Amino acid sequence: MKKIILILCSIILFTSCKKENFATFGATFSPDDAISVDEMNTNYTNLKEGDTIVVKFKSKIKSVCQKKGCWMTLDLGNDNDVFVKFKDYGFFVPKNAENEIVIVNGKAFVSIESVDELKHYAKDAGKSQVAIDSIIAPKTTFSFLADGVLIQE
Repeated sequence: MKKIILILCSIILFTSCKKENFATFGATFSPDDAISVDEMNTNYTNLKEGDTIVVKFKSKIKSVCQKKGCWMTLDLGNDNDVFVKFKDYGFFVPKNAENEIVIVNGKAFVSIESVDELKHYAKDAGKSQVAIDSIIAPKTTFSFLADGVLIQE
């Protein structure tokens, strides 16, 4: 009986200690202490154009560049997104990573995207020509320059 209890306790211990596994893109970093989407949304709300903060946060991928995987958008909740580019164009993420859990490490800032940039990104995302042509004004964007990305496996 003691052996059965010991085996059951061992199984429970090993299954409860399962660590999350991540695929790494760019610089290697620890997933520990990543802030939540709510905290990151508050950080962005307090940023002004020209401000930059170094931060690590966890979110869900909403979309990825379908040409190369050279950018992605992440969900911030409250109908907000963050547009993520990769430092020095030095790495890409898988084009099929949509809806995956991700931790990004780098610099958060607010930027104003020009009409030409917005149209370029819409084209890369595979949007229709009608959707591309409907872009007629610059947009204030929550932006992020990632030096490393972890995608949950």
